[in-house]
Amino acid sequence: MSVTRTGPSAAPVGSDPHRWWALVVIALAQLMVVLDATIVNIALPSAQRDLGMSNANRQWVITAYTLAFGGLLLLGGRIADLVGRKRTFVIGLIGFAGASALGGAAVSSGMLFGARALQGAFAAILAPSALSLLTTTFTDPRERGKAFGIYSALAGSGSAIGFFIGGILTEYLSWRWCLYVNVPIAVVAVGGALALLHDRPGNRDAHLDVPGALLGCGGLVAIVYGFSEAEPRGWTDSLVLTLFAIGIVLLGVFVWWQQRARYPLLPLHIIRDRNRAGCFITMALAVIGMFGLFLFMTYYLQVVLGYSPVKTGLAFLPLTVAIIVGSTQISARLLQHAPPRALMVPGMVLAAGGMVILTRMTVNSDYASQILPALLLMGLGMGLTFMPVFATATAGVAPEDSGVTSATVNTAQQVGGSIGTALLNTIATTSSTAYIAAHLRDPAQKALVVNEGVVHGYTVAIWWAAGVMLLAGLVAGLMVTAKSPNRRAALET
Repeated sequence: MSVTRTGPSAAPVGSDPHRWWALVVIALAQLMVVLDATIVNIALPSAQRDLGMSNANRQWVITAYTLAFGGLLLLGGRIADLVGRKRTFVIGLIGFAGASALGGAAVSSGMLFGARALQGAFAAILAPSALSLLTTTFTDPRERGKAFGIYSALAGSGSAIGFFIGGILTEYLSWRWCLYVNVPIAVVAVGGALALLHDRPGNRDAHLDVPGALLGCGGLVAIVYGFSEAEPRGWTDSLVLTLFAIGIVLLGVFVWWQQRARYPLLPLHIIRDRNRAGCFITMALAVIGMFGLFLFMTYYLQVVLGYSPVKTGLAFLPLTVAIIVGSTQISARLLQHAPPRALMVPGMVLAAGGMVILTRMTVNSDYASQILPALLLMGLGMGLTFMPVFATATAGVAPEDSGVTSATVNTAQQVGGSIGTALLNTIATTSSTAYIAAHLRDPAQKALVVNEGVVHGYTVAIWWAAGVMLLAGLVAGLMVTAKSPNRRAALET
C-alpha cells in the first residue's frame, strides 16, 4: 500500500495530524474506566471500617459499578451514535469525574454505593464512545494495528494496574484517593478531547429505541445482578434463579423487538456477522478466566502469603507488562500479515498454560519460580488475544453503528467479568469447604488445614478457568475466519 507524504514524518493523506495525541486522550479515558473495576478492591477493607459497612453489604461497592456499567452499555453506545461520539465522550468524562469525587467524599455506605452506580452509568457512556472514536480516527491498516495494540493493552492490563495503584493509594494516602484520582485524569482528558478529537455530527434524523433500551438494558442488568448475587447466595437461590429467568425473557423479547424496530438499539446484522460474533464470544470467555485469576491471586497473595497491598500490586506488574508487550509488540505487528485467529488461538492456549501452572500453588509457593512464570504466560496470551478481538470486532462497521458495536464488545467484556467472578468464586468456595471438612481431624492443625483448603479451592477453580480459556481458543479458531488486513486489501484490488 503506497502512501503519499509531504515530509519525513508526515501523516497519510486525509488522516488527522494530531491522531496520536488523540490516542493518548482516548487511552486515558479507557484506563480510567477499566481501573475502577478493580482499584477499590484493595481499598475495600479500609472503606468498610470507615463507613461501617456490613460484610453482607460491602459487595455493593463493586456490584453497583459493574451492574450499572454492564447494564447500560448498549444504551450508551447508541447514544454515542445518535448524539455524536466526541460530545458523548466529554459528557462521560465529566460525569465520571463528578461521581468519583462524590464517592471519595462519601460519609455513609449508601452515599458510596450511589456514587459507584453513577460511575458505572457514566462509564457505560464513556467506554463505547472511546472505542468508536479510536475506530474512526485510525483508518490506515498499519496505524490501526498499533493504535488497537495500545488500546487493548490498557483494556487487558487496566485491572491489574488498578490493584497496583489501589495498593499504593490505600497504604500511603487513603482509600478515598482510589476515587479522587479519577478527577485529575478526567480534567486532562476533557481538555485533550476538546482540543484534539474530531467527529462527524450525530445522526439527528434517527431516534432512540426506547422499548429496546428498556428491554435490552433491563435484561443485562438482571443477568449481571444475578451473577453478582450468585456469589454470596448460591446458584440455586430463588432470587438468583428469578433474576436469570427475568434476564433471559427480557433479552429474548429484546431480540424479537430489534427485528421490528425502525431505529433498533442493536441492529442485528452486527451480531449476525460470523467474525464479530466469534470475537464477542471469545472476549466474554477470555475475561471469565482473567477475572477469576485477579480475584484468587489478590486473596492468595495477601491472605495466604501475607503480602502488603503495595507488594500485592507489584506482584501483578509483570502480568501488566506482558499484556502490553503481547498487544503492542507482537499482535500489532503480526496482525497485518496473519489472520486474527492465528493470534487469538495461540494466545488462549498460552493463557491456559499459565493457568495450569497456577494449579500447582501451595500455601508457601515461591513467587519467582512458581507464580511469576504463570503471570507472564497469562499476560502474553491475553495480549495476543485482545488486540485482534478489538480490531476485528470493529472492522468494517458503518460509522452510524460504530458506537453500538463498540458497546457490544464492552458488554461481552463486562458480562464475562461478572460471570467469571461469581462462577469461579462459587467453585472455589465449594471445593474449599469440602476439602476442610474431609481433612480437619486435629483442632490444633485448624489454621493450616483452612489455608490448605482455601488454596485447594483456588486451584480447582483455576482448572475450570483454564478450560474456559481453551474453549475461547476453540471458538476463535472455528468462528473468526477473517483474513489479515494486508490479505483483504490484496483481494479487494
